[in-house]
Amino acid sequence: MTDKQKLSTKFVAVAATAAAVGLFGACSSDDSDDKSSVTTSMSTSAAMPTSTSAAAMPSAVQPGTPAAILAATPWETTSAKNASGAEVPLTNDNVKNFVGYAYFEPDGTFTMFNLDDTPKMQGDWSVSADGKTRTIVGKNDAGVETSRRVVDIVTLTDQEFTYRVYPNNDDKAVYYDIVHTPTTHPEPQ
Repeated sequence: MTDKQKLSTKFVAVAATAAAVGLFGACSSDDSDDKSSVTTSMSTSAAMPTSTSAAAMPSAVQPGTPAAILAATPWETTSAKNASGAEVPLTNDNVKNFVGYAYFEPDGTFTMFNLDDTPKMQGDWSVSADGKTRTIVGKNDAGVETSRRVVDIVTLTDQEFTYRVYPNNDDKAVYYDIVHTPTTHPEPQ
């Protein structure tokens, strides 16, 4: 391969990764404050996988845990509510990036799709042992971590999965609860 071809290939890989990061960035906040409920770290290096901590590695779901509830069914975003408890349209700018179908596998991997079945993201997931937070680690097709999101779980039962997002992590008075219910929608291929 010539130097020009190598440079072109590297540019395309970096551009594709940057586009994916931009898409996921729209779904998350880049606030690294420990108090934030939504965090994102992004890597634009397409050449070499980033090192990954043990927490980012998928692990099998244990029966009887909060994670087992999440893995038991596919989920569809069905509503959203603001801090006052009022319904918010799923097209609202503060919630639309969190809307779609989610498939959390028992092996600790996930895929998410928009409601029109277009791919949204894939990667690894976990729920804290106490059931208070859910973490997703977005990965590209090469398995390189592109982003990470940790959200507070509001409700996790076999009939509802709701998590909370903050448009501004410094203002905990303004938030949106993203409500999911079980779906029979088949996972798009």
